[in-house]
Amino acid sequence: MSDPIFFAAPGPVSVRQIAEWTGAEIVRGDPEAEVTGVAPLDEASAGALVFIDNPKYAALLEQTEATACLVAKRFLARVPEGVTPLLTQEPYRALALVMGHMYPGAMRPEGALGAGGSGHGAIAAGAHVDPTAKLEPGVTVEPGAVIGPDVEIGAETLVGANAVISAGCRIGRNCSIGPNVTVQHTLIGDRVILHPGVRLGQDGFGFAMGLQGHQKVPQIGRVVIQNDVEIGGNTTVDRGANRDTIIGEGTKIDNQVQIGHNVVVGRHCVIVSQVGISGSATLGDYVAIGGQSGVNGHVSIGMGAQIAAVSVVRDDIPAGGRYGGVPAKPVKEWFREMAALKRLAQKGNTKSDAD
Repeated sequence: MSDPIFFAAPGPVSVRQIAEWTGAEIVRGDPEAEVTGVAPLDEASAGALVFIDNPKYAALLEQTEATACLVAKRFLARVPEGVTPLLTQEPYRALALVMGHMYPGAMRPEGALGAGGSGHGAIAAGAHVDPTAKLEPGVTVEPGAVIGPDVEIGAETLVGANAVISAGCRIGRNCSIGPNVTVQHTLIGDRVILHPGVRLGQDGFGFAMGLQGHQKVPQIGRVVIQNDVEIGGNTTVDRGANRDTIIGEGTKIDNQVQIGHNVVVGRHCVIVSQVGISGSATLGDYVAIGGQSGVNGHVSIGMGAQIAAVSVVRDDIPAGGRYGGVPAKPVKEWFREMAALKRLAQKGNTKSDAD
């Protein structure tokens, strides 16, 4: 449930307007009925928009008191009378579109000072901007932020409190750089969101190990973040050793992810929290990796592959593959192995009980 302290209550919109935004079909009810907010099925009252996309919540759908519901065809018959069904193939995606229109302030972080901030395009008195830095119109720099020499930042970008943008970095337009972010040796495209505590461009973990000690290997590459990337809080992306670390266009990275040097992540990938990707690994476009998984160095994961949570990828994964386990293997094989182990364990337990 949204709190007006953090997200201003939206003005009312009609069911007809929601249908236009989403392409949904109004099955019955009043197209001019007003929607004033979004709510969960079990907390909704008059004026609320809800959605249903998971059979686990179908019973709650039958009890909801919302004004309108974004609904897939398989749940349509369970929408109560008095609730206007908006039929769509992708209710959750439709909800995201509606919320983007109704709560535009939630689309990207506003910064430590909130929507008002220190003024649109203002540089706070407590910030330091090197005189050689180039800031386009509309850049906002909050207190404590440091913008180093020869940095370039595009129009309408926000640099949050205590963020540090080191010498020579480039940041595109309409970006949000959260509080306490550090950016070194990095090029960033447009509409990139870095949540608080992100670390970009620090040394990759490179040492020539030996009996005489571990010799540090200078890391002389960069980090390249392409357009429309979003990176969650306290995630780290190391700069390349002798080539660039690259995060492809539209990729979404969760909190507390570690990406090593020379890694190449393709376009529109999804990497969930606590994933670790070792140096020089390559991910194709549209790869999805579940939480707490590890990827060995120098392996390749093909386009569209999916890795289950808590897996370890030790070898190359083909395009479109669905893998899981330790080490990761095709999911059907993994499921068979798990089932066999369960049967073996049950057999052992039965024998022990008999003894």
